[in-house]
Amino acid sequence: MYSRELDGEPLTLAPSGWTYGDTFVLYDKESRSLWYPDGKGLLAIDGPHAGKRLPEIGHEDTSWYLWEKAHPKTRIAD
Repeated sequence: MYSRELDGEPLTLAPSGWTYGDTFVLYDKESRSLWYPDGKGLLAIDGPHAGKRLPEIGHEDTSWYLWEKAHPKTRIAD
């Protein structure tokens, strides 16, 4: 997961339809810059924001089984 904020403004990220290797490239709807996840965050690889980075934000990768054991009162929305 990545921050959407750049220079104090939120970006609207969406799939670009492009891949690099096996990795999806995103774009932001505001500037149409292309963003590639490079292991340190999202790196703008083309467009007005080229060279800028959106940092990763903390998150937890888990399975439903482990999540439900740790959070038994979790409910799934219909």
